[in-house]
This record gives sequence, structure tokens and C-alpha cells, in this order.
Amino acid sequence: MYAEDQRFLHEDIERLEEAITTRYLHPPTNLKDERITEHEIADFLDRIQTQSQRLRTLYDDVQNARAAEVQRIGTGDVMDTFMQEYRNVKEYHRRYPGAPVEHLERSYQRRPPGEGGAVIERVRNMFTGEESLGKYFDLIGHHEAYLNLHPVRSSRRLTYLQFVDSFDHFQNYPHKRVEKLSDEYFSYINNLADYLESFFKRVKPLEGYEKLKQTWDREFEADWSDQKVPGWEMTTEANGDTVTQNGDGQETHDNNKGWWCNDCGKDFKNENVYKGHLTGKKHQQAIKKQESGTPSSGVVASTGSIRVLQSDKERTVASREFLIRRLAASMSSERQATKTNIERRAGMTDRERQQEIDALMAEEAPVPGEGQPNGDADSDSDDERIHNPLKLPLSWDGRPIPFWLYKLHGLGVEYPCEICGGFVYQGRRAYEKHFSEPRHTYGLKCLGITNSALFREITSIEEATQLQEKLAKEKKTEKKELRNVEEMEDSQGNVMPKTVYEDLRKQGII
Repeated sequence: MYAEDQRFLHEDIERLEEAITTRYLHPPTNLKDERITEHEIADFLDRIQTQSQRLRTLYDDVQNARAAEVQRIGTGDVMDTFMQEYRNVKEYHRRYPGAPVEHLERSYQRRPPGEGGAVIERVRNMFTGEESLGKYFDLIGHHEAYLNLHPVRSSRRLTYLQFVDSFDHFQNYPHKRVEKLSDEYFSYINNLADYLESFFKRVKPLEGYEKLKQTWDREFEADWSDQKVPGWEMTTEANGDTVTQNGDGQETHDNNKGWWCNDCGKDFKNENVYKGHLTGKKHQQAIKKQESGTPSSGVVASTGSIRVLQSDKERTVASREFLIRRLAASMSSERQATKTNIERRAGMTDRERQQEIDALMAEEAPVPGEGQPNGDADSDSDDERIHNPLKLPLSWDGRPIPFWLYKLHGLGVEYPCEICGGFVYQGRRAYEKHFSEPRHTYGLKCLGITNSALFREITSIEEATQLQEKLAKEKKTEKKELRNVEEMEDSQGNVMPKTVYEDLRKQGII
């Protein structure tokens, strides 16, 4: 029944489009619902692609089965054809009495909050506790892997916050060209790139990662052919010799950190030592042995196959580094949120961290009676309503901060600032901090004041203008005094003001 299959596919596609439209018309109110909605829409789009391909195959009708069916239905007695199809349907249900019936309208409806689903369960199990539904990166394991890299172990160790801020700055890594080709380093950047790819697909399922990946691959191919990939460029030294990091040249300069000799497999940190090595006996012997095809131990053979292999390895490492840079740039907001979260958790006590975990667990736990049509849900929402009679500021989780913290920071004291347009700052800390913020400095500039450091602790426009006039008068007075100073000269030719000269003469110094 090709005609019925086509009708069913058209109906299914329309139901999917209606479900997507419904979800866009009712945007989610929290992060969890947002993640679920995005993944549901992504699944709907994938199903639309699959059903459209099936529908296209039916319309192509390579075997002319659909045309034969239409001809069979259109010729002969219509009633006889209808009864034959009716008997076929009854016979099918007689053979399979328990066959499930697919309800398209209900399949794509939005589920109530208390009712589970395949997408909801998948999203719940998709993120780790550190990722917090995709708000933050979970790079703890990659940070440990970075600290265990061979060159890093002997250099300055980065904290987790510093690593999150600079994991894509490969030019700052203490790795030389040969060390970047090691299996240890390749495993590290490969795992890091795989994690960022997975995180991007989980957090942004509607962004179309495959198309972005193709665009980035084309950009990498163009930069690689032009020798413009960061950290793998071709440069020219002052002596005119071309130095490359791609394995194409014989001598390689590694990111301005040293000079590399491929013939001998040695790295030199001093340019003069490197030039002296090129004229030495060992270097000449290494070249002769390579030309004869018998390279000695510790010598890198410069045959064509080895150079091609080395170039391929460098290309692979550079492509993974390029991908990590692009992924990090496309998820800059999540990266900044991760750094903020690390700083916030560093200032928390163990008790506050446990309270945060308990709050997250409470959000994940199902609420009894949720999603029911009776009045129990309304009573539960009333019980969960946050009471804040003291009007305390809200913390990061939307709950009022503790009263002792409110008193500790003096948030009950208000500091109005007329220069900032009458804005009121709560607490001494916020008040002192606002003098260096753009709002206050802009207000001073509107008054014609540029040196804001002299106007600290001044919030009144009248006081600021008076101080500005006073400073202007004092500056004019100083200029006049400097012009009217009477100078004296001693017997040795030293010139000084008259007052200083008189004091020194009275003391008998001159």
C-alpha cells in the first residue's frame, strides 16, 4: 500500500513540525527543561530527515509499484477494491490481535513534569555532576593528564583555574616540536578534543556540529597549506635560512625556543652552538651515514618516507589543536561560567558545599503529586514558595543568603551616590568598589573631572565641583608662585630660591 505509506509519512512530518512549533511557542523556564527541549527538537529534526528520505524513495518509484497500485485502484469497481482492502485489514488484525497502534499526536506532545520519557532520562544521565546540566566544563581528568605530561612535570604546575583559562593556548605549553609528536601528548590532545566535541553536541544539539566541523576543516586545510596554523608556521631567520615546524625542511626552529637538527636528532638552545654544530665532524659524519643508508644510533634518518610520516603526524597534531581552539572559542560562555564557578567554590566551606549538593539532589527528586490535575500541585507549589520577610539578597541558587552573612558584609547599610544618578549601593564593599567602576567614572567625566583618584569617597555633585574649583585655583597659584620665585647663586655657582639661600646662609653652610 504505497499510497497509504505516503499519506502516513506526510502526516508524520506534519506532526513533527507542529511539535517543534509548539516547543518554540512555549519556551522553557529553567536550564533542565531547556536541555530537554533542545534534544527533543534535535530528535524531531532527525526523524523528519529520515521520513523525508523514505518519502523521496516512494516518490521516485524505481520499480513502478506505486503506479501499478494507482492503476489497480483506479480501474474496475471501486466498491470491490474498497472491500478487498477492508478484508485485508481485518485479516491483519486477526493474525496480530495485540499489535500496538502508534498514536502520532500523543507521541510528540509535551510531557508533564512528573511523567518520564526516553529523552528526559537520556538528558538526566547525559551530564556529570561537575558539568551541572552543561553549565560548566568537567576538565579535572584532563588537567591531571596535562600535569603528568613529561615536559610539564619539570615546569611550573598550573592550577585547575589556570588550566581552564589556558588549555587551548598551545604556544604556552612547555613542549618542543619532537615532544609534541609523542604518543603521550597526542593521547592528551585527542582525549581533550573528543571531550569538547561531546560537550558541544550535548549542550548545543541544534547548532549543527557536522557542518561546523566541515567549515573548520576547510579553514585548517587553507591555513596549513599557507603555513599559518598557530605554532606551526614557517618563519625565516635573520641569516636568511628558512626554518619550519612542519617537517618539510631539514633544520627546524621550534616556536622560537631552540634550533633542531634532523640529521643528528639534537636540539640546541643557542644559535651559535647550532651553527658550530653544522660545521662539526659529527654532523658531517651523520650526513654521510644517512646518504649511505646506514644511520647510526640516535640519528633520525632523513629518507622520504620518514619525512612524510613525520609530516603526517605533525599535521594530525596540528589539526587536533586547531579543533580545540575552535571548540573553545564557540563555547566561551560555558568556559567563563566554569572559571566563575571554580572561584566561587574555592571560597565556600564544606558545609556550604554540602548544602549545594543537597539542593541539587532535591531538584532532581520527583515531587509527589506533580503533574496531577487536582489541587495537590497547587498546594505543593505554595509550600515550595520561598519566604523572604527580611528582604535579604538572593544567592546563586535563588534563595536568600544567611542573615549572619548579611550582617557580616553590612548589606543593611545603604550608600547613595548622586554622581552615579542616585544609585544606591548596599554594603561598604560595593560602595568602595564602585568608585573605580565605569558608572562612577562616567559621571565624573560629565562634570569635567578626569582624575577620579582625587575624588574618592565623594558622592555629591556639589562637593565634587567645589573640590574641582579648589584644585584649579591651587594649580593656578602654584604656577604664579613658580613664575615669581627670586633665585640666588652662591659662590660655587649653585642656583637656588632666595628662601633656601637665606636658610643655608643663616646656618653657615654657605
